[in-house]
Amino acid sequence: MGSITRSFANNIGTSGILKAGAFNNASLNNVTALNASIALGNMVLISSQTASDSATVSFTTGIDSTYKEYQFWFVDIHARTDLADFTFNFSTDSGSNYNVTKTTTFFTAYHNEADTQTGLQYESFNDIAQGTGFALLGNVLDNNADDSAGGYFTLFNPSNTTYVKHFISVLQKGTGGDGYCAINYVAGYGNTTSAVNAIQFKMSSGNMDGTILMYGIK
Repeated sequence: MGSITRSFANNIGTSGILKAGAFNNASLNNVTALNASIALGNMVLISSQTASDSATVSFTTGIDSTYKEYQFWFVDIHARTDLADFTFNFSTDSGSNYNVTKTTTFFTAYHNEADTQTGLQYESFNDIAQGTGFALLGNVLDNNADDSAGGYFTLFNPSNTTYVKHFISVLQKGTGGDGYCAINYVAGYGNTTSAVNAIQFKMSSGNMDGTILMYGIK
């Protein structure tokens, strides 16, 4: 048996599958292009908005059938009014009305700087059950200079006209004035089979600062 044949045989496993050593390059390092049908899972920045003492931040374009998943990233979200809640609502008419029926669930974990208080609690009083008003993403944000929040909101398949519109949100907030680190977890769905094509974020009272970035997920 020749050397080429022996080398080939040595790279075949007992199940008849070629071993990794049979390939000179098992990575994609030298590939110059991939077939368009291969999903890479890229995050594509569609748009961003920066609020500066603004009443609302609205995304009325870019939410369409291009992507099955959209993510909104919150950077240095800051309430201008003490004890304000960070909220959102959907629109099915490109932002003319923000009144989609929603059902949500809300819970919080917290820990103070002194390491004397911790907690994890479900907060039914912050839920919405088939309501059309603005839903909470983060509660009780203070307006101190060292108080701000960051996190993300994921909206799944908003252009689908068969199913409801599911979403998940995580918002980390630092209440420096009170010495607490807290995180709000929110999930739910917009109970509509119409395409959702706009979203608005705002505080329950007063204005807000911060940057919100909208990504499409391939």
